[in-house]
Amino acid sequence: MRIPPELLSSETQPQTAAPPSPSPSPYLDLPPAPHADNAKDDLSYISHMLMEEDIVVDNLYHRYRNHPMLLSAEQPFAQILCANATSDAIATDISVQPYPLQSSVPTPEYYSYSDMVTSNSMHVHQDASSLLVNGSTHEAESSGMDMISMAFYKGMEDATKLLITSKTHSDTLDRDRGRKKRLQEAKDGVGVAMGRSSKQKAVQWQPGSEEEAAACEMLDQLMLSDEPSHAGKQRELISSMKLEKPQERRRGGAAGLSHTVDLHALLIQCAEAMATNDQQGAANLLLRIRHHSSPTGDATRRLAHCFTQGLEARLMGTGSHMYKLLLAKCRAATSTLKVYQMYMAASSVFPVSFLLSNRIAYNAIAGRQKLHIVHYGLGHGFHLPDLLRMLSSREGGPPEVRITGIDNPLPGFHPGHIIEETGRRLSDCARQFRVPFKFRAIAAKLEAVCAEDLDIDPDEVLVVISHFCFKNLMDESVTVDRPNPRDTVLKNIANMRPEVFIHDILNGSYSGAFFVSRFREALKYFAAMFDAMDTIMPQENQNRLLAEKWLAMCVMNIVACEGVDRVSRPHSYKQWQVRSKRAGLRQLPLDPNIVQMSKDKVKEEYHKYIVINEDHEWLLTGWKGRVLSAFSTWTADDVRSGLSE
Repeated sequence: MRIPPELLSSETQPQTAAPPSPSPSPYLDLPPAPHADNAKDDLSYISHMLMEEDIVVDNLYHRYRNHPMLLSAEQPFAQILCANATSDAIATDISVQPYPLQSSVPTPEYYSYSDMVTSNSMHVHQDASSLLVNGSTHEAESSGMDMISMAFYKGMEDATKLLITSKTHSDTLDRDRGRKKRLQEAKDGVGVAMGRSSKQKAVQWQPGSEEEAAACEMLDQLMLSDEPSHAGKQRELISSMKLEKPQERRRGGAAGLSHTVDLHALLIQCAEAMATNDQQGAANLLLRIRHHSSPTGDATRRLAHCFTQGLEARLMGTGSHMYKLLLAKCRAATSTLKVYQMYMAASSVFPVSFLLSNRIAYNAIAGRQKLHIVHYGLGHGFHLPDLLRMLSSREGGPPEVRITGIDNPLPGFHPGHIIEETGRRLSDCARQFRVPFKFRAIAAKLEAVCAEDLDIDPDEVLVVISHFCFKNLMDESVTVDRPNPRDTVLKNIANMRPEVFIHDILNGSYSGAFFVSRFREALKYFAAMFDAMDTIMPQENQNRLLAEKWLAMCVMNIVACEGVDRVSRPHSYKQWQVRSKRAGLRQLPLDPNIVQMSKDKVKEEYHKYIVINEDHEWLLTGWKGRVLSAFSTWTADDVRSGLSE
């Protein structure tokens, strides 16, 4: 639906009501207080005072932040906060955890102490849980004091970052006004931010650490390199596997266990116990499973360790909090980059998908001079430099390229900083390849962006791309009283009438509402993932450990979260096929030359157990017969695409 232009304005002017009549003064000998005739000026002056930074105070704080007098003045407030938080946490946790576990909250292999202090409600709850298990009140109070103190000092440091350091603060405020727009749905009430409009001072996003700065430099090198992004890492991986001694390699399955234990059966029994509300039985099974699981063992041990964390979080009712902690850690640019490089080197899922996507987009622009790519879930856009490189060497010169990157808004003051940084890197890449280029970033819910919001030019060749991002859209089990987001986004794509819609999906069946059946399907799917990494990757490879943390984050969401908190909801490729046709899309045949090129690539460069097949115009990739991902191309029913001829 077309969004009204008045909803796209960056700021909304408040409606000023008529001022009420002043109340009579109870003191007859005093004149009545002046009313709000100059309220606007007063508010402006107050805002000026509140937002203005006193450079002297800032310097004094940083100079004497550890002064004994300052610390002694802060101590009573810290004690009050600690006493209130500790008593509330203990009272809350007694009703949450009726049965003790070996670890009431999953062991923090996948998050650090610094991650815990970022959540005020979560870290107190975790301390209280460990208090019930260990039975030590003194340790819990000491830990609570340390965490409260760290949060107190961290809050002071974060507050100073909001102060304006420039004397020309009024110019900065004027420049910031109107920079961001708000994208909203008018009828269904779905509000979507293309930027951020706020009454508070928004801070320009900058890399927060040397690690993020190093990651940005790595991304620049990756996207601007003349060599394919995964080639160097793939050679390094093959060399490390050849150097590893065969006896040090551990096979997947239960062969490495000291005695025969069917961890798969124990995990399913534990899930069934939770489904029947047998908390004591589930706790006992978790103790047995944890005894045999390990984050550094073979594939089965690692899989069991991963699912045990999810089951423990579900039993404790902390699944949503734990998932957010893992998500915050895995979202770091450095981790994302390393995991991407590992998958490009060891797995065929991403390389095949990106190869097909770039080739199809290249063929779609044949004989035309303008290309518009609408990319859902753009992220870091690792694969697009290869497409720009191909277009730069096209016969007749490169076309004009316009990319619209759409991604879900991130929490914080700058919800679109990732795709904006991606646009900057792609602009540098296009400049290097001498390709005319424009980029637009939209930080919005995927289902809220419709054709009218994209400024589609009839002279452009429109290509819509989605790589594995629609699995996070809610389905019918959640959106009962409003249109289903999956159907909505597919109908929006059909209304765009693209030359081709490239759709990549994760082929999973673990999105059902019933916990036990969902758990069984997820266990089968991730068992194949862990087995593939155990077969291909060295045992102690650091990038493999990072990738398994990503898998643990997904498992945590699937196992421990319910309702709108469970965001991972993949469908099988046959379900997506039915849904796409119902939305008004028509499937296009795959180019046999491109398909054969992909098959040759997998056969020459990847493991023999990686399979690639075709079924009903879908290109399927998987491991040992289990389909893990699927690729297809579509267009609108009433569009005559040149790719179908």
